[in-house]
Amino acid sequence: MEKVTYQGHQLTRWRVGKSTFLALPEVGARLMNWNITLGDGSVRDVLYWPEDANFGDFAKVRGGNPILFPFNARVFDRGDIHFWRAADGIRRAMPMHGLARQGKFNVTRLDARGFVAQFVPSEEARQCYPYDYEFTVTYRFEPIGLSCEFALTNLGREPLPWSAGHHFYFTLPWSEGTTRGDYIIRIPATKRLRQDASGALIAGPVLQTDESLANPALVDALHTGLRSNEVIFGEKDRPGDIVMRLGTEKVPPSTATVVTWTLADDSPFYCVEPWMGPPNAPEHKVGLQFVNPGDTQRFAVSIAIR
Repeated sequence: MEKVTYQGHQLTRWRVGKSTFLALPEVGARLMNWNITLGDGSVRDVLYWPEDANFGDFAKVRGGNPILFPFNARVFDRGDIHFWRAADGIRRAMPMHGLARQGKFNVTRLDARGFVAQFVPSEEARQCYPYDYEFTVTYRFEPIGLSCEFALTNLGREPLPWSAGHHFYFTLPWSEGTTRGDYIIRIPATKRLRQDASGALIAGPVLQTDESLANPALVDALHTGLRSNEVIFGEKDRPGDIVMRLGTEKVPPSTATVVTWTLADDSPFYCVEPWMGPPNAPEHKVGLQFVNPGDTQRFAVSIAIR
């Protein structure tokens, strides 16, 4: 573990086995880049980070793993985007992807294998999400993998709603001379959904368990009703697959959701995003969870290369 200067910022870099991780835990608890050194000495980027990233608007940089809390993606209140209504009936603002990706964090532990960072709500965050709570992000780095756990503790006197997630930007394609059509993703979903312009969940595309990442129908698809907690994607008939696991149970909760998304056909990344539930959970209640006073809930994800 070491501190490195990049574009005028002090970042933390970890080298664990074949893997190198780069993060700025104090801003959004953001893991920026993960790469592995291959047997021939070449380097493969696993998590994409753009060289021209704008640190002045860090939350919107398309790279690494933005943290989505307390709610993921777009929330709506009666058709109006970026608003939500809590149990008290009050309508409140809620930015795209929530509050954490643009928020400040205190690093409460930093060691040779990872970090723990605690969210420090701003005044805006307190207005949007007016609860007494503690939200922490814990990263653990491995020689060819990582794990990340969210923990939300309710310090108040009323149930605490949340439906959080990750926004991993994976480098793709990762082998020279390949295209998206050379990559397959396996998502063991029994239901596919989309979100319409009013925030409602509607029927999604008809997809196979194994799909080419060149299939445009995957973009913005919500995969749920998972038969297994494993999502696997990689090059056809070649080693180096990425294996993502949602939680520790072999079958995750029925509302757990994986989102597939990319910006354009030629984007150098493809996002595979594990979420607690589909977007707009506060309104339609699918995937919305509540932490009772004094309790802690966790959401864990792990990723490995095989």
